[in-house]
Amino acid sequence: MEFTFQVLNNTRAILAKIIDDNSLKDLNKIPKGFNNNIIWNIAHIVVSEQLLAYKLSGLPSILSDEMIDKYRKDTKPESEVTQDEVNQIKGLLFTALENTKTDYKNGIFKTYNVYTVSTTGNTLNHIDEALQFILTHEGIHYGYILALLKAVKN
Repeated sequence: MEFTFQVLNNTRAILAKIIDDNSLKDLNKIPKGFNNNIIWNIAHIVVSEQLLAYKLSGLPSILSDEMIDKYRKDTKPESEVTQDEVNQIKGLLFTALENTKTDYKNGIFKTYNVYTVSTTGNTLNHIDEALQFILTHEGIHYGYILALLKAVKN
């Protein structure tokens, strides 16, 4: 799993750079033809990783219920996020992932509630499969963020 965590960390570093390189206005902008924005996608990545790893393992997330409810699957931006929220999301890109990596290495993920993901139709049976799917999920959203960036800048 070391490689999986390395790829996740590298992807999140790219996302952090996207946050740094764009204005709050651009992070919040929902371009014509889209139903969400750059910062929603980045926060959604953080929330989804926590739900797929922790919730389905019967473990508590480090995220607030409010954040989970705001960025989970089937949500969309209801209001613009503040700079403080952006800073929190950026920090969670790394703290949440480091927490998961540490907990994985310490063997905390002992059980897993089988879950079929709507994105690909695959069934996740244990934490290793969840982490592999998290890679795919983050890659999908990274691609979507790239499309949003192009639309925001035009």
